[in-house]
Amino acid sequence: MPREKIPRQPMPEQDPQIRRRNFAEVPFGYSPEIAQLEAQRCLFCKKPKCVQGCPVGIDIPGFIKLIKEGDFAGSARKLKEANALPAVCGRVCPQEEQCEIVCVVGIKDKPVAIGRLERFAADYERNNNLVTVPDLPPPTGKKAAVVGCGPAGLTVAGELAKLGHKVTIFEALHQPGGVLMYGIPEFRLPKAIVEAEVDYVKKLGVEIIYNAVIGRYMTVDEVLESYDVVFLGNGAGLPYFMNIPGENLNGVYSANEYLTRSNLMRAYKFPEYDTPIAVSKKVAVLGGGNVAMDSARTAMRLGAEEVSIVYRRSRKEMPARVEEVHHAEEEGIQLQLLTNPIEIQGDDQGWVRSMKCIRMELGEPDASGRQRPVPVAGSEFEIEVDTVVVSIGNGANPLVSQTTPGLETNKWGNIIADVKTAATSKPGVYAGGDIVIGAATVILAMGAGKIAAAAMHRYMMDIPEPVEAPQAEPEKS
Repeated sequence: MPREKIPRQPMPEQDPQIRRRNFAEVPFGYSPEIAQLEAQRCLFCKKPKCVQGCPVGIDIPGFIKLIKEGDFAGSARKLKEANALPAVCGRVCPQEEQCEIVCVVGIKDKPVAIGRLERFAADYERNNNLVTVPDLPPPTGKKAAVVGCGPAGLTVAGELAKLGHKVTIFEALHQPGGVLMYGIPEFRLPKAIVEAEVDYVKKLGVEIIYNAVIGRYMTVDEVLESYDVVFLGNGAGLPYFMNIPGENLNGVYSANEYLTRSNLMRAYKFPEYDTPIAVSKKVAVLGGGNVAMDSARTAMRLGAEEVSIVYRRSRKEMPARVEEVHHAEEEGIQLQLLTNPIEIQGDDQGWVRSMKCIRMELGEPDASGRQRPVPVAGSEFEIEVDTVVVSIGNGANPLVSQTTPGLETNKWGNIIADVKTAATSKPGVYAGGDIVIGAATVILAMGAGKIAAAAMHRYMMDIPEPVEAPQAEPEKS
């Protein structure tokens, strides 16, 4: 079949009526035959825009060409030249906003399914026991400490280990992975996948110390006494609330707490694990992002009869991936759009009973460029709920910054770091990911990790920063 006649290949997945009550992964992934068919759609551009759109600079035509040729393990190794977590990124990264949006094939047709092919190659390598560790250079004698075992920290650790440095990750929780492990549900990113990706980083020689809360266990300055450099990748785990009456009632959770209880405390394996999490009948999730979708879909799988997403703007403004909204609706999640909660009401025992809301309409654009939601006078109404999950964003946990003299932060508490080097105001200390830019995507955190690792390597090895070539002045007419 001619390349231009091949349609974008859909991903087989669980039936919505079955998956809404189980935590098994929703998509099944490509078979080798489907992957090779999809790979044939690639034009293998000489100046690929998709690579420019990838925050970690994967050789996208290179790994897809290897899939087309049937060298699936080679494709996975090509991916890992730039990305230590391809099985994760193939599942949770917003490819439609990064590499796929600039795909040339997408001009006249649907873009090549880059993310699905990335997932396929990584899964094939792992499932067939073909994972190999690259040859490592001789030890440099330098030591790097990484705070946080999330996507940014794992990327820094892997990159520095491949350069011959001794790397230790200090992780606050009892398991590795950060937001990959505690924040993303099992049905979207299985824990076994994260564990396998972390194992690969550990095989590079990286040590992980668990239950080590930097700022309590040790300060950054104390870490610097034993290490040449420190990378801060401690994320943005401080949940925001709406500050409306009733948020302190029993049955109100932050999305962080709700998902952490499900993920790290194994509620997805109930009743094998008797996790202390609310058994709800009617759940309202406040917010319109990916985390809100994750929370709503988790509530449905935990047995809720009705689950609603309550969002103050319209569907068009929802920041969640289109695919996530689609999956949620397929599973019976209701969207209460242009709706804003103004009070959570409780019973005489202090438990959530209902929620008072007001209808909204869209006005003039705000600073984000989206139309500002404006309350409609006299449109108040109540909805019956017994559980409310607040998913309106997260801020920076102040523990590290408050215990690190000389570390500059902005007005939101995020660490200030140089965009080109990830260097902070404190010599030898670098930072990246959500702690710098606020809650964002896995791949953006990994991109920041790659930038930081390169700069940390130059710092430890006393290599001068590269000098940018001067921009040529435009010719005068």
